[in-house]
Amino acid sequence: MGINMKNLKAIVFVLTCLLASSCIQQKKYISYTVKEGETIESIAEKLNLDSEDLKRLNPDASEKLDTNTVIVIPNKAYKGKEGSKQDIDELKKIFVVHEVKKGDTFYSLTRFYNVSENELKDLNPNLKEGLKEGMVLKIKPIKEIDENVLYEDQIEKTAVSIAMLLPFKASTHKNRSAKSIFKDSDLANITADFYMGAEIAKDSLKKLGLQLNLGFFDTNKKLSKIRGIVAKNDLNKYDAIIGPLYSEEIPIVANKVSVPVVFPVFSKNQDEFKSSKIIKVQPDIDHHQEELLSYILSNYDDENILIIRDTSTVSAETSLRIQSKLEEKESIQSIKIIQPTEDGYIPKHLIINELKGGENWVILITDETVIASDVINSLISLPTRRDRKYPKIQPVPKNTTVRLFTLDKSNTFDQVDNTKLAQLEFTYTSDVFVDEESPEVKLFNQQFYKKNYTYPSYYATKGFDVVFDVAMRLASGDDLKDTFKKGTSYRIESKFNYSRKLFSTTSNNGVFVIQYTPDLILKRLK
Repeated sequence: MGINMKNLKAIVFVLTCLLASSCIQQKKYISYTVKEGETIESIAEKLNLDSEDLKRLNPDASEKLDTNTVIVIPNKAYKGKEGSKQDIDELKKIFVVHEVKKGDTFYSLTRFYNVSENELKDLNPNLKEGLKEGMVLKIKPIKEIDENVLYEDQIEKTAVSIAMLLPFKASTHKNRSAKSIFKDSDLANITADFYMGAEIAKDSLKKLGLQLNLGFFDTNKKLSKIRGIVAKNDLNKYDAIIGPLYSEEIPIVANKVSVPVVFPVFSKNQDEFKSSKIIKVQPDIDHHQEELLSYILSNYDDENILIIRDTSTVSAETSLRIQSKLEEKESIQSIKIIQPTEDGYIPKHLIINELKGGENWVILITDETVIASDVINSLISLPTRRDRKYPKIQPVPKNTTVRLFTLDKSNTFDQVDNTKLAQLEFTYTSDVFVDEESPEVKLFNQQFYKKNYTYPSYYATKGFDVVFDVAMRLASGDDLKDTFKKGTSYRIESKFNYSRKLFSTTSNNGVFVIQYTPDLILKRLK
């Protein structure tokens, strides 16, 4: 009998075991070859196992097993310590695994991994006592992605209505070809992409049984048009409003309606919002600093810390603020700030001579591509011997290493070779993180391409994330702000961790901390 695809994971597991003669004594799980007429229930009874546990270990096994099918069973001879690295490595072959970190909640875990709380508790009986930092959880069996459903959040309401105020500028573009519109206007591209992402969200919600009614209003990028929309339409009949896209337009809408108004893009002026009806989707700049500092402080272990800045006032103020915050930690003695000379350039010796043997953490605060490139080139090849051509540069001990940190990466580092960033373990904050291997990301890309004949842009994905997350929160039956108390939700590329303020503007504090690994893979640290 041939091997079918459903048993492929189990076969690979068995072949791995056969490579070592001591496998049976070392592995927590071993293979079992099904005999004629056997079922999961009969095998469980025969081996004194729980049939539900056996089903979870073999999620692709059918009720009636074919003779000679290979399944996975617990190894009763296993002597490993529960929770050991060996134990966890074995689990990862069968389950998606998560180590509980500080701040994790059932809400955030279920949204991140697209599972229910009951499913988690079924797989992890110790969760009856609650989440505890350091726990290693089985999340769900590794299996092929569902070809139809992106997320499976719990739905209490069957219909939700959202108004979307976007600058389509239809009257301006009505006599122009689509090609000329999108060639000449970044705004047209952003608006169209956001709209297309919203439509994918609507399709996905329909498959989950939620009817999303979207009302589109063309703001035309005019304040007079915004005022007209608010005056002539009953926007309070919607459960929420997404848009407009400009910071000066949002307060006009918020001051005239009683429903939440979601600002879906970033603006440097968004910290001036006052209305309690406004919800900011994009994290403030200050929160990028807070997340980076939090990560550095919680992982600091006597590294030598340097801060390198450019000549701008913003960079100078940010550097001093970061220095002050870090030096509040008693174990951090002093932090050196390095700045450009009068010609705006940072000579290599100013950087190299401040490095110490062992680990060095360099925090680079700049929006200038030239400064970023020069600093990285200075750090990428450290001199261990004196060079007569560069007498000002002190050689460093051979054990000297450097790790580079920065705030929101933006496009400052786009011209830098990624292999250099990987060599420096480049670590930065971002409002987005995309795991290209994620089943949800793959399915979203497939659905978007099928509908639009192109792959999603940043704004298309943002459109999906914002609309889907707002709709799902409303579908829970709670007020939108009440859902923020439940914890963090994760979508295709966004992290929604909203503040829980009742009488002021709500902010999303969902910032990722991301690191380049030596194999050029982006790793989410936080």
